Amino acid sequence: MTETDALRKLSILAILLAAATFLAGARLPPHGPLPQPRPDSVDTTSPAPLPDKVEPPAPDDVPAPQPKPDAKQPETPAPDQPPAPQTEPGKPEPAKPEQPKPAPAEPMQGPPLPPGKGPQTPEEDNKPPAEQTLEEQHLTIEPESDAEHAECSAALKALGVVFKDAPRIDDGNGCGIDKPIIVSEALPGITLKPEATIRCPAALALARWMKESVIPAASAALPEQGRLMTVNQATSYMCRLRNGAGTGKISEHARGNAIDIASFHFEKGEDVAVRSRREDPTLTGAFQRTVSAAGCLYFTTVLDPESDAAHETHFHLDVIERKGSYRYCH
Repeated sequence: MTETDALRKLSILAILLAAATFLAGARLPPHGPLPQPRPDSVDTTSPAPLPDKVEPPAPDDVPAPQPKPDAKQPETPAPDQPPAPQTEPGKPEPAKPEQPKPAPAEPMQGPPLPPGKGPQTPEEDNKPPAEQTLEEQHLTIEPESDAEHAECSAALKALGVVFKDAPRIDDGNGCGIDKPIIVSEALPGITLKPEATIRCPAALALARWMKESVIPAASAALPEQGRLMTVNQATSYMCRLRNGAGTGKISEHARGNAIDIASFHFEKGEDVAVRSRREDPTLTGAFQRTVSAAGCLYFTTVLDPESDAAHETHFHLDVIERKGSYRYCH
């Protein structure tokens, strides 16, 4: 064997030893390759097609950027609250001085109330007018114009009414007359018995009713009884509620606007008393029905014996002012 062959064999032996050493240090993977499915078992469903264009999110849907977790937001005081004062660490905050309590509010000042006219209580406010007493209604006397009173007085004098002025009447609770007069003769020669304390407008309505209706009706129906001499009145001014009730509206008698006529006295014969005469077929009945109906031409309220039980024995005549010049006659 030649030296060249020996070297070639040694080289081959060295290569084989190196390969054996490399293979001995190599390790196989823990898992081998997975088997691939057969072509006929692959899902043939095609994926959904992608949209041609994706719209960007609306501005309202875009989330606002959030601050970093380690970034602290400074606390801002509420608009209506001042910022809290800075105090030194470990130093107690000085105590606030105690504010004095406000004094209780004093009642509103004003002119003094008339006697018996204090503020209404809730019980009085809740009562309907029909259930209130005269004291609970806190009424006042209506003032009268000097010019109108002078004009009315001149008209009375022109008719021959005998009267005199009287001092102002104030009986409290709205009862009274600002400018009262006392009438002694309703017309010349016709006595008003007893004298009547009323307001001038009521006296003027009475005089005109007597002159233009009562006297002509008496002359036509009762000529044999002669001249009318006296008119007997039952009530003129009186402080009370309507019909003398304990509750309800104030009577026009309490304001000097009303007078009640009970009977007529003539020169001859008996007095003609006011009573129910609706079915009276005599001339006396005709006289009473005539003057009762005519009373509504001069007074705004006429109540006769046919109206209710409270007026069975007289005429109630008053000059209350109502809206639209409304009159009530019965």
